[in-house]
Amino acid sequence: MVGIGPFVTMALVIDIMNGPQCIIAWILGALLAVIDGMVWSELGAKWPEAGGSFVFLRKLYGEHTWGKLFSFLFIWQTIFQAPLVIASGAIGFAEHFNYLLPITPLERRAVSGILVILLTIVLYRKISTAGKISVILWSVLIFTIAWILFAGATHFDPNLAFSYPPGAWTLSPVFFVVLGQAMGKSVYSYLGYYNVCHLGSEIREPEKNIPRSMFLSIGGIAIIYIGMQLSVLGTMPWQSARHSEFIFSTFFEHLYGTATANVATILILIIAAASLFSAMLGYSRIPYAAAKEGAFFRVFATVHPTKHFPNVSLLVLGGFAFVFSVFFDRMSEVISAILAMRILMQFIGQTVGLILWHRNRKNTESLPYRMPFFPLPAILSIVIWLFVFYFTGLKFIVGATSVIGIGALVYFVWAKMRQEWPWKSPKAV
Repeated sequence: MVGIGPFVTMALVIDIMNGPQCIIAWILGALLAVIDGMVWSELGAKWPEAGGSFVFLRKLYGEHTWGKLFSFLFIWQTIFQAPLVIASGAIGFAEHFNYLLPITPLERRAVSGILVILLTIVLYRKISTAGKISVILWSVLIFTIAWILFAGATHFDPNLAFSYPPGAWTLSPVFFVVLGQAMGKSVYSYLGYYNVCHLGSEIREPEKNIPRSMFLSIGGIAIIYIGMQLSVLGTMPWQSARHSEFIFSTFFEHLYGTATANVATILILIIAAASLFSAMLGYSRIPYAAAKEGAFFRVFATVHPTKHFPNVSLLVLGGFAFVFSVFFDRMSEVISAILAMRILMQFIGQTVGLILWHRNRKNTESLPYRMPFFPLPAILSIVIWLFVFYFTGLKFIVGATSVIGIGALVYFVWAKMRQEWPWKSPKAV
């Protein structure tokens, strides 16, 4: 069970590079997804509840102490990170729209902003109607990906796919800089394998099906991601492919001509809209669920009086997404901002918490699923996440840490007003 997001990410941000960094990024991206998936599998099988990271951080660090802070910070960063995810798809939509109708940079920002507004309007309704729309969009997604893979397989040339210039494998500072930048897009394309953990309470036999679903999802994403990369690399010279802003539009134009490329571009635009639709629908429920439990600001627990959906949460996320979609110019910048924000609080935070939880319990509590060779996969995942975090860039590192720092200050003020930890002794457990 994966979200629609990873697939549209591949279509919009797939990176064509000159050199072995492309292959290494594939391998490291898949490796990171697998070992991080082990962390999520342990947590999801142990605590199969709705909420995912919100629940895990609270359980790992103490439900009445530090876990209250970390779970609050997860929701706090979601208020900013989720709109960035939506903005990334909107910017990618505008970039591909430029293939059909050349527009100025200012007009691109307008297109991405208008798309966010339209999707917010579409989602401002009952969940049952939204579900019917999702089914239609999924069918377009499956067809488009199958078409890309078929076109690549029937026109594949290994001499194009694996041709590198002299010195491409030389290990140098430039080599690792390019690899670090490539890793960002590779890792981002895999994100979504853990979505099953957000629905843990609805999964039958979660101790078996959550890990199984996780690794099947990672395998499926890896096959599709690598297949789409090879489809491009094996049919087009990398010199032209790597500079294209709309790689799959160029791909179809190269194989079938402009008319077919226009049709394919329209399908990719539909997929982009589908991704945003799914993302906005799911993310708007996270602050709402936390607020209902009293773990976040009460206003986010507000629901529409007649349509019964979390309208305040949707409008806040949609508003931030609109601002980000017109503020950022390039999709790669948004991806870096998303990764920088999520890596510290969610991925590294959970993994460190799991290691500490193991040490504190000393195997006194049973685990439905336990990663092999613990804690080596967990430590390796932290190292790779830190590598990706470093190459997001200084401004995004500063931005991510600032958001977390401000969130911590907000929590302590909020907790003081409510007379909760750390201003009041935690309840006896």
